[in-house]
Order: sequence, then structure tokens, then C-alpha cells
Amino acid sequence: MERKLELVWDGKAALGEGPAWDHRSAQIIWVDIIGKQVHFYDPADGTHRSVTLDQLVGAAVPRAQGGLVLALENGFHTLDVESQRLTKLIDPESGMPGNRFNDGKCDEAGRFWAGTMNREEIKPSGTLYCLEPDGTLRAAVDGITTSNGLGWSPDGRTMYHIDSPTRRVKAYDYDPGTGEMAMPRTVVEIPQGEGLPDGMTVDEEGMLWIAQWDGWQVSRWDPASGVKIDSIPVPAARVTSCTFGGADYDELYITTARIGQSDQQLEEQPHAGGLFRIKPGVKGRPTCFYGG
Repeated sequence: MERKLELVWDGKAALGEGPAWDHRSAQIIWVDIIGKQVHFYDPADGTHRSVTLDQLVGAAVPRAQGGLVLALENGFHTLDVESQRLTKLIDPESGMPGNRFNDGKCDEAGRFWAGTMNREEIKPSGTLYCLEPDGTLRAAVDGITTSNGLGWSPDGRTMYHIDSPTRRVKAYDYDPGTGEMAMPRTVVEIPQGEGLPDGMTVDEEGMLWIAQWDGWQVSRWDPASGVKIDSIPVPAARVTSCTFGGADYDELYITTARIGQSDQQLEEQPHAGGLFRIKPGVKGRPTCFYGG
């Protein structure tokens, strides 16, 4: 079967990120961090809408009781999509203006994991946090420069996390019952010259799909061997994240960015900042919702 990458929304996002499939509405949700927007795309009719916020938005994930949970510039919030009302939950880094939240994702128990990053990406001042369904928050990993892609193995016993400047994906032994992490080790390392690992998703076979910032691609890796086994070229240098969606979870949605590139560079990639889709020949797993 020939695979065809299609541009489904030419939004020219400054920093498109964090796609998540909401099976309730059959829509893909993602954010433009710099644009302070949450986007919604309905593939059934090709319609698109956006909610504009008053601060940078690092991640948006569906919430089990409706609406979204967000990791914003100023901490965790919930969003009522219809009224566009934000409700603040907690801000663990209110005294750290040099940091902001970046990528986030939920596990099958409904915990919302989201990490912070140094705005200048020059020092390891970030932390990976876990927001429990009951609203309690704990810091899980510190010393992070740019907290990015997250994922779990199909059996829920391994958690993956990316700190982009390290070029590596780390794996942790994971206890689905408690959310505790242990035994960190490197399972994938992106080669020099292929950009940096950014967002990530895990397919039903347990393989990692990694968006490569300045790498012009999404790549598929076997975490058991650390071997790259597939690649999807993308007509944008700054590929930021990906997730599976569609009724059968056989469509891979890919976000991209325009930020930090010259006019000449953008002339060569006019659809940078767009949302792309492809059927890669393998299925993914459902997006997990926040349980709180």
C-alpha cells in the first residue's frame, strides 16, 4: 500500500504541538504554544476551530468529565470548551519565570503528566510533574532542560520520556497502580545531523514514533533494540509531535512549527506549521483522558 502524507489544515502555527484524539467528538485536538491557541479539527467534514487563551499553552488533553485539562504558562488549568472558561488548578512554578510548561499526556489511570522547560533552553531547570485525578501534584523527575515526548508501552509497565537536548529517549519501569517510575535507561538515541527528538507516541506493537525537530521526519523505533525501523518524510523541518487517531486508530496526525526560521527557509517549506495526516500501515492506541 502506497502511503500518502496529506496536509489537512494549513494553519501556519508558530509552534504546533501535542496532538490528541478525542474519540467522543471524533476530533483531533492540538495546540499552538506561541500562538496561545487550542485547535480542533473534525476530519468528518474538514472543519476547524480555535480557542485563544491569554497565556502560552504547552499541552491540552481531553478530560473524562468533559472539556480539557491544560498545562499552561502559569500552571495546570481546566478548560470548558463551549464557554472558554479557564479554571486554575495549581501552579507549581509560580516563582520560576524562566520556565514554562511544554508537552503533556495522560496515562491509562487518568494521571496527567506534563513537564516544564527553561524558556531559553540553556539550563536544566525543568521538572516532569504528575497531576493525579484527585488534584494532588508531585514532581517525578527534575534536572530537565526541555521536557518533551511522553508515552507508555501497551502493557503499561514501561514509561518513555524525552529531554530534547540529550537526543535520547529514556525508559522507566512503571507501576500503573501507583504511577511510580524506576530504573531509568536510554532506549533510543537520535543520530547527529537528524535533528532533536520532540513529541512522541506509541503504536499497538509497542514501537515509538518520534517527531524530529529540524529532522524533516517522524521516525519509528524499536525500544528493545534502539533500531530505527521506519521513517515518514514531512515537508517541514520542525516536526514537533504525532498521535494516532481516526475510528480505527490507523491515521497518524503530525504537527509542525514555523518558529525560528528565516523567510527564505519558510519559502522552501510553505506548509510549515500545518497539521498533516498519513496512514502509516500500523495502528496506534486510544488517547487517555484526565480522570479529574
